[in-house]
Amino acid sequence: MSYMPELPEVETIRRGLQALAVGRRVAGLRVIEPGSFHGAPSAVRALQGATVVKIERRAKVLTVVFDNGYCLVIHLKMTGQLVLVDPNLRGGRFGAGHPSRSLIGDLPDKSTRVVIELADGGRLFFNDQRKFGWMRLLPLAEAARLDFFKKAGPEPLSPGFSAAELAKRLARRPGSRVKAALLDQAVIAGIGNIYADESLFDAGVHPSRRVSSLSPDEVQALWRSIRRVLSLAIAKGGSTDRNYLNAEGRPGDYLKTAMVFRRQGQACRRCGGEVHKIKLAGRGTHFCPVCQIEDLTEQTASDTKVLGA
Repeated sequence: MSYMPELPEVETIRRGLQALAVGRRVAGLRVIEPGSFHGAPSAVRALQGATVVKIERRAKVLTVVFDNGYCLVIHLKMTGQLVLVDPNLRGGRFGAGHPSRSLIGDLPDKSTRVVIELADGGRLFFNDQRKFGWMRLLPLAEAARLDFFKKAGPEPLSPGFSAAELAKRLARRPGSRVKAALLDQAVIAGIGNIYADESLFDAGVHPSRRVSSLSPDEVQALWRSIRRVLSLAIAKGGSTDRNYLNAEGRPGDYLKTAMVFRRQGQACRRCGGEVHKIKLAGRGTHFCPVCQIEDLTEQTASDTKVLGA
């Protein structure tokens, strides 16, 4: 099953590349699929000889910062991968992203779109089966003006992200289902289907609740749960559970301890009831009807309307 990497998966990649790529010099860049790479010829020329200074993450997007004032912005989308092949690494590589054999097979292969050659002999491959992902090479000063960065909401794990900020952001969508609001990257950055379901379960909030029905205490609980769930997922290396390697060569194993995601029909780990799955906001949505509180006011109004029809 394919799904968009979320904040923990992208943060896992960032940490791996931060440890393995910083301080290394670029020898060249080879674009195999022009549609996957955006950069002026002058920027490509400037990249040769540049050294990686740091790896940043904003929402689900990575930025490789170089010492010459340029940066490489990378969005993996649904099927993107970054694979650093280096004989000096344990296992010969670091790879993360969509769980296909390109993470562990010979490269380049038919999914390889861009190759960055490093001066010490290492190679960083950007693979993408469906060609939805992209790389953009541009001056660092221009990156903040990209539409994606301007529209993205606050980082949920940043020190400045408070329960009050979450309440303010959610208030922009009072009539929305809370699950849909959490998936809106303009509300909060980096949360996708997996961690929306897991955070709502942790907070005891039913995913179909209207935002306007949430009490201040429930918003506070949701804020805590979002931070707790994302932090745990990062510690476990994310949720890509097939052919996924983090910086230590281990698979991301959050799904082994997930409370509701992909557990439909199984017993709830908290109450023993059955985990349900519905479609909400266009996505498969997992929840426990016992542990997660529905909006009883809305339910009562709906029942009254039916009875009075």
